[in-house]
Amino acid sequence: MTPTLLGRWQTRLLLLTTIGVFVSLPFAMGWIGPGANSVYFWILGYVAIFGIGWDVLYDYLQKSRWDRDWPAVYQLLAGIWELVFVFCGVKLFGFLPIPLPKEELSPAAFVLHYSVVWLAVFISSQSLMRIIFIRWRFRGGEWL
Repeated sequence: MTPTLLGRWQTRLLLLTTIGVFVSLPFAMGWIGPGANSVYFWILGYVAIFGIGWDVLYDYLQKSRWDRDWPAVYQLLAGIWELVFVFCGVKLFGFLPIPLPKEELSPAAFVLHYSVVWLAVFISSQSLMRIIFIRWRFRGGEWL
C-alpha cells in the first residue's frame, strides 16, 4: 500500500529516533570523524524537522503519479535533495545553528554521517519495518 502522509511522518520519526540515533552515536562519541561532538544529533534533528515538511511535498507528488507509487529511486533522489538542503543550511550558508563554528565541521564528515544514517534508515524501512510491524505496509505506513 502507498504510505499516507501520517504514515510517512510516523515512519520517519520512528526510524530517525531509533536507527538514526543509534547510527549517530559513533560519530558523536568521536569514534568516526573528528572528535566527540553533539553536532551530529543536531543534523539528525534538522533532517527530521525539515523532512516532515518535505513529506508534504513528496505526498503531493506521489499522488500525482498514475500508479500512486514512490519507487526506491525517488527515495534516493529525495535523500540527495535533503542532503543538499541541510548541508547548505548547516555548512555553506550557516542559517541553521549548530553547537560549533560551521568552519569546524568538515564536509566529508557531514556527508559520511548523513549517508550512513540515510542508508541505515532506508534499509530499515525496507526490511525491519516489514518484520517488526507486520501490518505497517497495509496501514499506509502508520504504525500507531
